[in-house]
Amino acid sequence: MLETSARLLRLLALLQAHREWSGPDLADRLKVSPRTVRRDVDKLRALGYPINAMGGVGGGYQLAAGASLPPLLLDDEEAVAVAVGLRTAAGGAITGIAEISVRALAKLDQVLPSRLRYQVNALSAALVTMPTLAPTVDPAMLTAISSAVRDHERLRFDYTARDGSATVRDVEPYRLVHDGQRWYLVAWDTRKEDWRSFRVDRMALRIPNGPRFTPKPLPSEDMASYVASAVTSGQYRYRAVIKMHGSAGEVALEVPPSLGVVEPLDDRTCVLRIGSTSLDHLAVWVAAFGFDFEVQEPPELVEHLRTLSCRLHRAAWARDGARG
Repeated sequence: MLETSARLLRLLALLQAHREWSGPDLADRLKVSPRTVRRDVDKLRALGYPINAMGGVGGGYQLAAGASLPPLLLDDEEAVAVAVGLRTAAGGAITGIAEISVRALAKLDQVLPSRLRYQVNALSAALVTMPTLAPTVDPAMLTAISSAVRDHERLRFDYTARDGSATVRDVEPYRLVHDGQRWYLVAWDTRKEDWRSFRVDRMALRIPNGPRFTPKPLPSEDMASYVASAVTSGQYRYRAVIKMHGSAGEVALEVPPSLGVVEPLDDRTCVLRIGSTSLDHLAVWVAAFGFDFEVQEPPELVEHLRTLSCRLHRAAWARDGARG
């Protein structure tokens, strides 16, 4: 049988790892009687851990949210994952995340066993995080939006579009999506009566939130792909659909999610959906990916590729022609 202090730590770890435990299950895990479990729960409560008791056969327990964050118990893999995550967070797209991560990491490093500290240092020494060039967002903004999503409250905000025009929006917020560089809010625009994606760094929230709303079915089960499609082609003048002679996995390695959406056709081909305000940009991008391709849409891109091909041919043979 575990000593009392070790048993309390084990009980706390079980409560943190599982949302609800019945009294008999906890007694069985700890190899003690249900009465001892009740006493240990009371001891944890006295230490400041908010533990709710539940009714039912044998009773049950649930670790609740408290006024302050209680100490967390992490296993070896969890501790390494958290430490590495904190060390690589400096390149994130959240304002001030680097400083916050360093503070949290200092606390974690202080209590890491030497064997885990060695693993974390080895991983950190091998990893290089490239800083993001995209605008960062305030963590308080993400928290406010997430709370509105959770509570089904409408949001009002000032929004600056790509062309610099400013509008006031009233939306029903549904999801926050991060593409590795930017944060997007997927919401139902109450005035346009349609789904819209908004860049969070272009939003300025108005207080207070609007009234509660009844959630609608989401426009897609895959919200990441939905936002990627909206930001890579939906907002541009030219929207290209191109059959790529390469597997979806191979093409996706060359096309970042912020640039285009890749959809598999079979093991050897896929469809690339990509947009731009310039046919020149589209032509150069697709040609530079390193795959044979067929333009399905738009027809003007095909003609533009012919023009560009002739221009490149002249440039490639200009010196030999001059010598001749």
